Amino acid sequence: MKLRIGFSPCPNDTFIFDALIHHRIDTEDIEFEPVVEDVETLNQLALKGSLEISKLSFHALGQVVAQYQLLDAGSALGNACGPLLIAKENINPSDKNINPLRIAIPGVLTTANLLLSIAFPKAQNKSTMLFSDIEQAVLDEQVNAGLIIHENRFTYAAKGLKKIIDLGEYWESQTALPIPLGGIAVKRFIPETLQLKIDKLLRQSIEFAFANPDLSLSYIRSLAQEMDESVMKQHIALYVNHYSIRLGNAGRKAIHTLYQKAIIENLIPAFDIPSLFISPG
Repeated sequence: MKLRIGFSPCPNDTFIFDALIHHRIDTEDIEFEPVVEDVETLNQLALKGSLEISKLSFHALGQVVAQYQLLDAGSALGNACGPLLIAKENINPSDKNINPLRIAIPGVLTTANLLLSIAFPKAQNKSTMLFSDIEQAVLDEQVNAGLIIHENRFTYAAKGLKKIIDLGEYWESQTALPIPLGGIAVKRFIPETLQLKIDKLLRQSIEFAFANPDLSLSYIRSLAQEMDESVMKQHIALYVNHYSIRLGNAGRKAIHTLYQKAIIENLIPAFDIPSLFISPG
């Protein structure tokens, strides 16, 4: 059986999926065919229902719950790992200052944009860019501010850019919960027994990666391209953790809370949130 599985070239994803797609673990009767794309491209593919399994921003997943459910393994949640709003100059993060800004975002369906919309619902002047282009767009004054994700949180300060607000800190101050960023979604038409097998194999892939971190390095490097190795390792350490192995009660509560807030603000359609998860916690 062959299943297409979408994930990004970012180190946290390649660390998670390396053992699964390169048969470092026994995948039984399943062949996983990787589809490697930027996360916003994966989000857009999910709107079309293109892949059987895919990494998705939680914002995007909230738009496609009729087609997809969330696996328990593989999610990116944590503390002090949220998106940052940055600029060339120091800007006080008040509504008065943020709302008029021209802001570059890494995709309409990213969780970063969802968190920005929750924190500053009247900040509507947004331009979508590839996440890796945002820092330069701010430096070149194409925009007033940029919403950065992934490894850019480790590089912006060295380029002379200033943090306006850490939206992860904002989320944690409001909820006292970890920040839900993205998860691994599976098509609803796939039988529950197979969904649970996929979840088990993904968990084994992550556990193998933690136990044998050096084995995945060549694959991670090949897709991270020119990323500094220390940044690559910081990236993995930040976004792959115990929530990636199992969501647990805190992880599920964080996701539930994110969707509650998004539904109240009319940022996603209302849906039965517990039905999102493939199995009860």
